[in-house]
Amino acid sequence: MNWIEFFAVSVASLHANKIRSLLTMLGIIIGVGAVITMISLGQGAKKAVADRLEAMGTNLLYIRSGAPHRGHIRMAVGAVQRLDERDLKRLRADCVAVDNIVPELRGSQQIIYGNKNWNTMIVGTGPEYMELRNYTLAQGENFTERDVNGMKRVALIGPTIVENLFGDINPIGKIIRIGRLRFEVIGVTREKGASGGWMDFDDIILIPYTTAQKRVFGVNSLNRFIARLKDESMVSSAYLEIENILRKSHRLRPDRDNDFNIQSQTDFVAAQEETTETFTYLLAGVALVSLIVGGIGIMNIMLVSVTERTREIGVRMAVGARRKDILLQFIMESIALSLLGGLLGILAGIGASSVMTEFFGWTTFVAPAAVGLSFSFAFAVGIFFGIYPARKASLLDPIDALRWE
Repeated sequence: MNWIEFFAVSVASLHANKIRSLLTMLGIIIGVGAVITMISLGQGAKKAVADRLEAMGTNLLYIRSGAPHRGHIRMAVGAVQRLDERDLKRLRADCVAVDNIVPELRGSQQIIYGNKNWNTMIVGTGPEYMELRNYTLAQGENFTERDVNGMKRVALIGPTIVENLFGDINPIGKIIRIGRLRFEVIGVTREKGASGGWMDFDDIILIPYTTAQKRVFGVNSLNRFIARLKDESMVSSAYLEIENILRKSHRLRPDRDNDFNIQSQTDFVAAQEETTETFTYLLAGVALVSLIVGGIGIMNIMLVSVTERTREIGVRMAVGARRKDILLQFIMESIALSLLGGLLGILAGIGASSVMTEFFGWTTFVAPAAVGLSFSFAFAVGIFFGIYPARKASLLDPIDALRWE
């Protein structure tokens, strides 16, 4: 018999027991579908992280209040605010590795327009914030350095706020209230989208940081600085420069730890990619268990098939079939079950990923490598779990097999 005949006989045998074959393949179908779905979720999460970081801006350093000691207790990052406008001026004047640096002061406030209100994030910053964080204006204009110096009550609002407070009304020139203060809307940012749990980039109001400090939040400190590197290769020198400038500004002795923390966009990318990869491998590993269970199901059914077809095996041997032919026939049946189950599982995995994206809004990405891996593993499962039943069939004694009832 050649390979085509082996395959034809195997398919005919499976077709003779359609329901049993389908139930046997179910484990492979679920396993392959689960692997593809889980990996597509992980890859989608990785892609979403990359998109979010790109939306936040590239080539950036984030400088926050660090984790100072208070007695024997080490405080959380940002627990003690030590960054202020004096630090900002010194960094702008002395740090040559960055070409721009802006402050950021955040807080949640209720916004009122007419009889509508909305809770949103207020960000006090400088006019350069728009460029550093990849914001663009859909209409209106940005506030200026003169507005910052004059603590003007002007605001840029995101599309989410326009939708919830203004509807079809043009917001430019309208007066909104942030708490008890009246602000003029001078611009609307272009839509950027939500970040899946971090923040909604469109549900935000940008105001001059001096106005945020003195009039809205009543503080002298700033949450953090965002600096843009002149070049990615200057990360190390920027770290050293910023550290030296801030330690001098904060008058820290050589034996004292930094009371500020510096992180780069690369740090965020590496941390997020490591997390999503670990998450993907964990999910894929769990899904592979179902493939192994499916393989055990194949071996079980093949053993039953050998018992049921003992007389058939004896007849084949009596008319000239070699042990190798019997072995290959049953291995081929096992592989056919696995491959057909693998193909149906691939379709199920792609379909499940599409459903998650369409109905649940989860970001998924079906990578060709995941499809190839799942299909290859299904093929390997078919061979591995088919060998024992096939070998058992090939070792049957022809005389005993012919006598089998």
